[in-house]
Amino acid sequence: MSPSSHYQSSAPTRAEIDALPGATLLQFGTDWCGHCQAARELVNEAVAAHPRVRHLQVEDGKGRPLGRSFGVKLWPTLIFLRDGKEVERLVRPGDSAAVKRALSGIDTDA
Repeated sequence: MSPSSHYQSSAPTRAEIDALPGATLLQFGTDWCGHCQAARELVNEAVAAHPRVRHLQVEDGKGRPLGRSFGVKLWPTLIFLRDGKEVERLVRPGDSAAVKRALSGIDTDA
């Protein structure tokens, strides 16, 4: 899936996330967050090398049940899932190498 530059305000349910087949990068943040803006290019660069990985950018904040169900406290938080199960998590990644490594861990076809 192609990388996006906007967080979606409508989020899937936790049950929908848990039922997703294959590799998924679930990214929590907001469009106005400075840390999210700083990480945007490095995440998009890493995701571009893994077109089979589903990339969901979900707007997070107070009262958002999906982020709370994953225990998100800081943005951006990247949760790497394989068949709906969390494999790895990165909070405020500082370089694309960590994101690429985590994506390689869930993208078994790479």
